[in-house]
Amino acid sequence: MDQLQKLFLEKISLNEQTAYDLNDDLAAHPEISGQEFRSVKKIIEILKAKEIAVTENVAGLPTAFVAHVIPGEKTQPKIGILMEYDALPDIGHACGHCASGSLSLLAALTLKEMAPTVSATIDLIGTPNEEATGDKITMANAGVFDDYAFVMMIHMNSDQTWPACRFLALSEIKATFTGQTAHAAAAPWQGKNALNGAMLACHAIDMARQQMKDGSRVSYILPQGGTASNVIVDKAELIINMRHANKYDLAENFSKVINCLEGAAQATETSVTYEKTGEDFDDMNLNAPGIAAIDEIMTAIELPHCDEPAGNATGSSDIGNVSYICPAFHPMMAISDHWFSLHTKEVTTIMQTPSKIHPVILGGAKVIGLFILKTLSDQKLMESIQAAFQASLKD
Repeated sequence: MDQLQKLFLEKISLNEQTAYDLNDDLAAHPEISGQEFRSVKKIIEILKAKEIAVTENVAGLPTAFVAHVIPGEKTQPKIGILMEYDALPDIGHACGHCASGSLSLLAALTLKEMAPTVSATIDLIGTPNEEATGDKITMANAGVFDDYAFVMMIHMNSDQTWPACRFLALSEIKATFTGQTAHAAAAPWQGKNALNGAMLACHAIDMARQQMKDGSRVSYILPQGGTASNVIVDKAELIINMRHANKYDLAENFSKVINCLEGAAQATETSVTYEKTGEDFDDMNLNAPGIAAIDEIMTAIELPHCDEPAGNATGSSDIGNVSYICPAFHPMMAISDHWFSLHTKEVTTIMQTPSKIHPVILGGAKVIGLFILKTLSDQKLMESIQAAFQASLKD
């Protein structure tokens, strides 16, 4: 480690308790996505007490903010530490955001203690609503992340620590088939069956899967398909969920699904319209040079870790959209010694157990802070991160 990294490890104890207290407070007072008003108020109070200026209501979101931890020179790199703090309905911080947000805060406050020696702009970016519609996407569309050399955050995992985490690209649409009612016994030939259109589309989608690339996932439900069995249905709805390991292949699958919808409508003499049910989530655009450096840091601080197991990723996150605007890093921190499903009460309990979660917060903050300082002292690493990012983008 270089001198700045060693100094970071010396300074981190100055704000450890502040981070632990924040985690414990958020864990005891969870707020659901988009309603994190008390949580943000608490965080901003901490930041202002440290004489850190805060821009609130970022991108028109009442619980989003940017804290200007170190206002560097325009010629210096601009780096963002992402912070989450929303919880889940009924089971609170089963997502672990109280801990991931607190370790982001600890990393930021420690870098603030070193401000005269850090040649960069460092921002702490409050990103709400991850568990619902994903307001990082809203912030990305508003240009919030455009000027950053990279951004970073860490999420909780059950029993393994990973230097990086993959996410699936996701797109979901609602398709509405419209036909013509008629009596199903007396004059069915006068009708145009919207339910037939929707069902034929389902069969077509199932067949189209054969020509979709490995890792494709398509699922659907039929929330509306008529109200009486003796009436030709004039309106039917499908909700179709599509995922893939990268957004470019997902776009190809999306086109295939639309062809299925339009073909089914033509075959049944109905019409079809479709609309997105929410923002598209991009896959995680992985950055190999940065991930390798994170791996080295985890080894240097003797943090047990491994690569994410091979196979298809299973989830999606709004940080994927950010990773196509600037390099983005998303390690995972183990919170136990055994596997269990996330978003469960077991996670909630660990978040409320200081002896278990406080060491995780400390370890995660070290990873973020040491990685940022490594990129600032190693110009070749920073250049490699930027080159890999540019090479990952398609026209």
